[in-house]
Formats: sequence, structure tokens, C-alpha cells
Amino acid sequence: MSVFIETNNESLFKYGEELCGDKVEIVRKGDVTTIVLADGLGSGVKANILSTLTSKIAATMLSEGADIYETVETVASTLPVCSERGLAYCTFTILRVNTAGKAHMVEFDNPQAIILRGGREVPVKKTEIEIGDKKVLESRFFMQEDDMCVAFSDGAIHAGVGQTLNFGWQRDNIVEYACRAYRKEMPARAMTKLLLSACNSLYDGRPGDDTTFVTTKIRHAQPAFIMVGPPVDSSRDQELVGKLMDAEGIKVVCGGTTSQIVSRVSGRELRVKIDYKDTGVPPTGMIEGIDLVTEGVVTLARAYEIMQKYMSEGSDMEELFDIFKQDGASRLARLLLEDCTSVHFTVGRAANPAHQNPDLPIDLSLKLRMVKDIAKILRQMGKDVEIEYC
Repeated sequence: MSVFIETNNESLFKYGEELCGDKVEIVRKGDVTTIVLADGLGSGVKANILSTLTSKIAATMLSEGADIYETVETVASTLPVCSERGLAYCTFTILRVNTAGKAHMVEFDNPQAIILRGGREVPVKKTEIEIGDKKVLESRFFMQEDDMCVAFSDGAIHAGVGQTLNFGWQRDNIVEYACRAYRKEMPARAMTKLLLSACNSLYDGRPGDDTTFVTTKIRHAQPAFIMVGPPVDSSRDQELVGKLMDAEGIKVVCGGTTSQIVSRVSGRELRVKIDYKDTGVPPTGMIEGIDLVTEGVVTLARAYEIMQKYMSEGSDMEELFDIFKQDGASRLARLLLEDCTSVHFTVGRAANPAHQNPDLPIDLSLKLRMVKDIAKILRQMGKDVEIEYC
């Protein structure tokens, strides 16, 4: 079974600070994904520099082949200790997981991460070991499909102290909340967003500490094949439609001319829905065997806007649920952001006659740029993207 390691992280800055003292570094190499969450002591510039150095050093060493013990020893030995508090200037959590689900985690003074399976916490055996002069917790475990690992900084367990709660949002409370929120189909970003939103509410919108969540989810790999625009050489119509119809996973066609080509070559009727779910987005169509048929450039541009909002750290839960609307752009954005784990675009470079109208300032270069911009967001999410021009 092919799987995909989905990751997402987001932070709240301490109220009044322009920089976050927490830093997350994610590196994918081969079948292994390395996630490092570092929390600098205090807040502001010093905390930001220390957490950035810690996460960068750890992630780089591990991705270049250093073992986790050597990496922890290097990081721990370079961290100074606060003379006043006797605490290390930076704490961290390191998780390495491969596509077989084999996971290795070490935690140094951060709250212990949560492993979720089917809406319950999975107990994981942790061993205290000494690396250098630092005591760290080490655990080895297997993650199954739809399991989540949620790591977080101590800003989460401080949420609400002296405001809405006497003793903050303790780890047990976070576990309970995460277990209630968990759904099998839930993406990593939704879990991160829900937990961070709860912390922000407990802080009454004025976080007393930098707060970060990073969620890692094992999910079934789901490729998508998206055909955008007709090829320059029309003799390739048969070849490209054949690739689309034979592709595994999700199949999408973007563009009126393109959908007509697919209908003609495949011999399957193209039906256009006349109901407008959103007056700013052209209606969708239907072709048997194709999961989504949309208009071209306008829909791509709107989908890109939705994807930008979705990925923005400042987005709220309402914006997160924009992707569940039923217009063509929202459906395309949801498919790209949440449903698929890899994407193959075939992008036709034939000029559309309709776009030569001076009253319709849409050109080929805009379509090409939209695909590139969408691909950039998907790659930031760790998804494999191929663009085939024709």
C-alpha cells in the first residue's frame, strides 16, 4: 500500500512580538520525513535565532545521514544554559518517520507529543536516555494509516493561565480535545488549526507565549491527473486523453475547449451544469469517468486565491471551510489541498481563440503562471508535482 506523510505546522506569536520564538523545520528525503520543532527560551529575537539555529542544524544533519544520537548531542552541546533559570536556551522535539510507518522520536524538555489513532491516544513507551549532559526521552513506534502525531511547544499548556483557566490547558486537556476533534478524513492542517484556535481563545486573543503545533499524518497516497488546455499539436489529442483516462486516482479537466476534446476523443457526453454556486465562478461540467470538469483560467485563478487563504497562517476556521463550497474553484482547491497527495499536470500551450478578444484580457501566459503558482503551493505542502507541457 502506497502512503503519504502529510505534515502541517502553525504558530501564534506572543502578544506584542513581531518574531516567533518557536521554529519548525521539515525535510523530506527519500522515503523519510524529518520534523524538528524547536522552542527558544523566552520570546522575541533571541528565542527566534536560537530556535532557528536548532531546527536548521538538526534537520540538516539528519537529512545528510547523521544518526539521531549524534545530532542530538551536537545540538544539545551547542545550546547554552540560562544562568538565572538553569534551563537550556532551546528545547526541541525531533520526529523521523518513513513511508512504512516506522517512527523514531526524541524529545528534550518540550511537552510530550500525542499519537492519535481512531480518536484515541496511543500509549507509546518512552525511555529516558542521556546524550551529552542532556536527558532526553526516546521512543520508537509504528504509525498506521490515518494515525496522527501532534507535537507542540509549551505555549499550548500555558494557554489560559491567569485568564480563563487557573493552571493553563494541561496536556491531558489537549489530548481530550484532540481525541474529540479527530476524524479519519481530517487533514493534518485541520487538526493543527483547531488546536491552535482553541489556544488563541484561551489566551483571549493575546497569547502570553509563543505557541506552535505541528501535526504529522500517515494517509493513503492519492495521485491526481489534471489536463489544462489543448495541446499545440492537435494530433496529440488522442495520446493525451488516453493518458488522462488511463491515469490512476483523481481525474480533472480544466477548460471549455479541453473538455470538448476529452468528450470527442473518449466518446463520452459532456454535460454542462447551468446552476451557479458562485456568480464569480463559471459552472462545472460532467464527463463520465472524470471526477471534476471546470472552466479554465478564471476557475484556476479563483482556486489559487482560495489556496493562498487556506495556507495563510492568519486564516481563520471560516476561511478553512471555504474549500467545502460547491463551486468549481472551491472543489478544485479542495481536491488539490486535501484529496490528492501528488499531481501530474498536462498543460496545453495552444492559444484559445476566445482569449484573443481584446475585451477579454486573458492570455496563455496567465494560464501557465497559474499552474506554476498552484504547483508552488503544493510543493510547499510536500506533494510531488509534475508539469508536462504540450
